[in-house]
Formats: sequence, structure tokens, C-alpha cells
Amino acid sequence: MQENGGFILIVSTGLILIIVIALIILFTTFQNKKNILVEERKRTKEEFERTIAETQIEIREETLRNISWELHDNIGQLLTLAKIQLQSATAEDIQEVSKTITKGLTEVRALSKLINPEAMSTIDLRDAVQLEIDRFNRLNFIASTLEISGQERDIEQKSSIIIFRILQEFFSNTIKHSRASQLKVSLAYSNAELLIIAKDNGVGFSSEEKKEGIGLINIKNRAKLIGAKVQFNSEKNKGTALEIHYKL
Repeated sequence: MQENGGFILIVSTGLILIIVIALIILFTTFQNKKNILVEERKRTKEEFERTIAETQIEIREETLRNISWELHDNIGQLLTLAKIQLQSATAEDIQEVSKTITKGLTEVRALSKLINPEAMSTIDLRDAVQLEIDRFNRLNFIASTLEISGQERDIEQKSSIIIFRILQEFFSNTIKHSRASQLKVSLAYSNAELLIIAKDNGVGFSSEEKKEGIGLINIKNRAKLIGAKVQFNSEKNKGTALEIHYKL
């Protein structure tokens, strides 16, 4: 009986040791995986913050390029025209000179909204897109419209920055490469998502063609950071459309 009792004790002790060792291994494995997950989350957060910072810089650079162009070509031309008008102006011509100067002041006020760093760091998606649309129309780049439908809802600030940069890239390609005469942008709000569609009536491209400069991979990677999905639809000589699906 004592031998049986001793055997049972040894077996029991062995089983307990095995269970303890297994628990230690499981706990260690769990802790290691937890630490790896924490590190991955930290890296993801750092990458996200870095991308946001880079995107803000890109937006500012694009905005400053636009401002530089407008100062040189648009406002510069208006001031030159006003100077020429003044040199040969009569009393009857003063009204035309006044109109030219007023137009120049309007352009300067529009630029002041874009150059404000605080405005760019607290960007509102609708206002930012509207400023771009207004600029295209003001400078006769392309006939542009913005349509809003559904009940507007607040969008997380960093998501707004990413979405606006994606649209900015699309706008840039439309103006530089599409030879389009019209650009239509719509923001459609629903309970589940915000659907953004930007469409031009330019030359488009077929699925077999490689569209240089469109930056599709870059755009998709940006969208992925905020849990959004993007899709390009294009047909030869029928324009290009960009769809952004952002979950609210």
C-alpha cells in the first residue's frame, strides 16, 4: 500500500510539474506574442503618424506650388494689365481699371485662405475640396462642380487629410494629363459610409494600358491606412472616375 501510495505521489507530482511547466510555456508564449503585438501596433502607429506628417507636407508643397503659379501668372498678369490701363486711362476708363484691381484683390483673398498654415493643419474635407474646385473655375483650368448629398457628418481629422491628398493627386493628374473639360466631385453621406466620386470626361485609359503618374498603388496604400477602399474606373476616350469608400 505504501509503495502504491508512493507511486501515486510521484505520478501526481510529475503531472503537477508537467502542468506547471506547460503553464509557464503557455504564459511565456502568450507574453511574447503580446509583446510582438504591442511592437507591431507601435510600429503601425508610428508609420501612420509619419504618413500623416508626410501627407500634410505634400499638401502644403502642392498648395505653395499653386500659389506660386497664381502669383506669377495670374495675379502678376492682372497687376500688369492694371498698370497698362492706368498709363493710358481717361476719366471714362477708371471703372475698367477698378474692375481689374478688384479682381486682383479677390484673387489675393482666395490665396490667403490657402496659405494659412493653421487652416491646412485643421483641414476640413468639404472646405478643402471646395477651395480646389473654386480655384479650378477661377483660373479656367477646368469646369468643376462639387455636389453634397445626405446628412453631413464629422470625419476624423487625419482621415480628412489622407482623403484630401488622394483627391489632390487625382485632380493634378486630371488637369495635367486627361485633357478633360469637366470635373465633377460628389460627397455622398449615408449612415454607414462616405462615398466620394471624382470623375472627369478626359481621354481615359484602357485596362491594358499602363497609366503613368496616376499613382494608383500609392493611393491604395494611403486609403488602406484609414480603412478606406479606392477604385478606378476608366474607359478609353470616356474619362476616368475615382471612387473612395470611407466607413463612418
